[in-house]
Amino acid sequence: MPEVILNRDDDCWRGQFNAMASPCEVLMEVDDETQADSILQAVASEAFRIEQKYSRYLEGNIIGQINSARGRAVTVDNETARLLEFADQLYQMSDGLFDITSGVLRQVWSFDGSDRLADEKAVKQVLAQVGWHRCHWKDRQLTLKARMEIDLGGIGKEYAVDRCVQITRELTDESVLINFGGDLACGCQRRDQKYWSVGRLITGKDQAVALFQLYKGAIATSGDRNRFLLSEGKRYSHVLNPETGWPVEGAPHTVSVAANTCIEAGMFSTLAMLQGNQAEAFLKHQDVSYWID
Repeated sequence: MPEVILNRDDDCWRGQFNAMASPCEVLMEVDDETQADSILQAVASEAFRIEQKYSRYLEGNIIGQINSARGRAVTVDNETARLLEFADQLYQMSDGLFDITSGVLRQVWSFDGSDRLADEKAVKQVLAQVGWHRCHWKDRQLTLKARMEIDLGGIGKEYAVDRCVQITRELTDESVLINFGGDLACGCQRRDQKYWSVGRLITGKDQAVALFQLYKGAIATSGDRNRFLLSEGKRYSHVLNPETGWPVEGAPHTVSVAANTCIEAGMFSTLAMLQGNQAEAFLKHQDVSYWID
């Protein structure tokens, strides 16, 4: 379990911990400290469970079993099957741009704010290991070709937010805001028809440029604010095109989307980034509110 911290703000309890390589925050409009602590512990426990189960960095979990199978079929549990089905749908919706096998490109890319671009030859070599269409997925069995890997990082954090919202709804009728690294959601409106104020951060600004008023639902943000390269005056986003192995050309710096669930909001913000200079045109055809820079 991650270490948790609980403090009282003016009108709510604030819980904090770190998980999934992100600062995690839980704002709870409850009065009792014991109840607030119980909610925080339940949220942290679920976040930790999902991280342990789906992190690509941990050996022995289901992702590790799949990635080390060396061409053998791996049967997955129902929860993992639902996530893989969702990833398959995103692959089809995006015409192959959302690809959970593209995580291996991290072998040649490191978006640490430096000017070190990947070597073109190295990118081409790794691209041979990318392509969901090369995998066989059916009846809860997944078979990857040797040296291929999957990475659920593109949907895992948003899934965790939604799971934690569900848990809080079972523990209280009051409003609880779950915020995992800027992907956030709440299950119901605050008391007296109030809302949660959420600062909007964009590339190039240290302070929030605006405030979201979140009554219910979710907001997810994708962009190059924290993970990027800067070479010869050009900023390269960490969002990679799985067909070329290079950062998506013409992508916005920041895309935020509001939707009913965090995984839905994250889906649209990520798919928009993958559209490059067609991001806003893509979002205009979706039934969501969005902000783009």
